[in-house]
Amino acid sequence: MYTLSKGERISNYLLEAPLGQGSFGEVWRARHHVFDDVVAIKIPTDPQYVRNLQREGLVVHGLKHPNVVRAIDLDPYATPPYLVMEFIDGPTLREAIDKLKDRFPLKSAIAIEEGILRALDAAHKTGLLHRDIKPANIMLAHPLDQIETITPGGVKVTDFGLGRVGGDVAQSILISGQSETEGGRNISGTLAYMSPEQREGRDLDGRSDLYACGVVLFEMLTGERPQGHDLPTMLRRQLPKQVDEFFKKAYARQEKRYKDAQEMIDDLLRIPTELVVADQGSVKSPPPPPQTWPPGHAHKKEGICSSCNTPVLPEDQFCIACGRCLVEVVPRCPQCNGFVGRNDLFCIFCGQDLRRETA
Repeated sequence: MYTLSKGERISNYLLEAPLGQGSFGEVWRARHHVFDDVVAIKIPTDPQYVRNLQREGLVVHGLKHPNVVRAIDLDPYATPPYLVMEFIDGPTLREAIDKLKDRFPLKSAIAIEEGILRALDAAHKTGLLHRDIKPANIMLAHPLDQIETITPGGVKVTDFGLGRVGGDVAQSILISGQSETEGGRNISGTLAYMSPEQREGRDLDGRSDLYACGVVLFEMLTGERPQGHDLPTMLRRQLPKQVDEFFKKAYARQEKRYKDAQEMIDDLLRIPTELVVADQGSVKSPPPPPQTWPPGHAHKKEGICSSCNTPVLPEDQFCIACGRCLVEVVPRCPQCNGFVGRNDLFCIFCGQDLRRETA
């Protein structure tokens, strides 16, 4: 087990401050002892993960792209072993989302999404999958207080530690744990951004990374991750409808998803960069007015699901047989954002009086 401290020398670099820590390794900001260059150094604190560091260094070193954090030096045989990487002087996308919530500028979100996709396009063309796309692994080489002026060139994808080339997988030394599928197979990554096929431990291709990109865009624009049949405009009504169509295709089942990153970029650049109305911050879709069917009649007036022909009730928002969404907008509580019924007078989660929203 290696113990690191400020001022310690690793190769030609002096450690200055820790940047991140996982179960098996740490990342430090460091400075060259002569040239004053600043870098990030990834160091395994557990000797058994040295091989993983070597794999990651080889994977990233072979991937040279302006939207990918660059590998500078690698020595898996040093004491301690290390991987020297480009230092990005800026926040992570996670920090930007946490600060801006659902006030993230649409134009900036599109620019960042384009930068991520261009990095993945280059990686996928070499046979490399990232497998852990999430806001914490996206660096912004741009001041957070000037986020509205960011361009795709200001985006840097990092931590290809879970990347896979062919059958060779590089396990990240910063990973905090693994999950297990029902079949007993271990999967690595972050569940909230994993595609269904990755969660189930099935064979993957580049479309799994594209699924995660859809989740990341949704979170940039709304401040939340998608649930159920959520669409971005359900949480932020000023967004253009093209955002919904883009998200639906990225969030779809594997065979219906974008076929590659370039196709996704082409659709992304067709989205208008202006909001439909002036953005005034968080605007939740209020529940529509309660229906006015006669007493005792609502539960008798049935309809038919257009997907599976199963009878459905007027108050149903989803088909109980096939799960199809039966309404254009699933209402949510404006107080806690929980799902509510169309006839509910109060939110069952927080008690909010929904009649105030429709008075």
